[in-house]
Amino acid sequence: MSRRGTAENRTAKSDPIFRNLLVNMVVNRIMKDGKKSLAYQILYRAVKKIQQKTETNPLLVLRQAIRRVTPSD
Repeated sequence: MSRRGTAENRTAKSDPIFRNLLVNMVVNRIMKDGKKSLAYQILYRAVKKIQQKTETNPLLVLRQAIRRVTPSD
């Protein structure tokens, strides 16, 4: 039996611009050496390019791309 208390579940924070958890997860994967602001800049620049080229919602394109690369059950 542990002397410590049980760990509380934390809710994941969403990003400041899109308010989306998926964007936050992608930023955390891009991040190197704790430089989250640089990871946000990289992702937002990519999202801007997606919107300019496809003229659709870039979050839908991002979600679709992640679904395609994840393994299916």
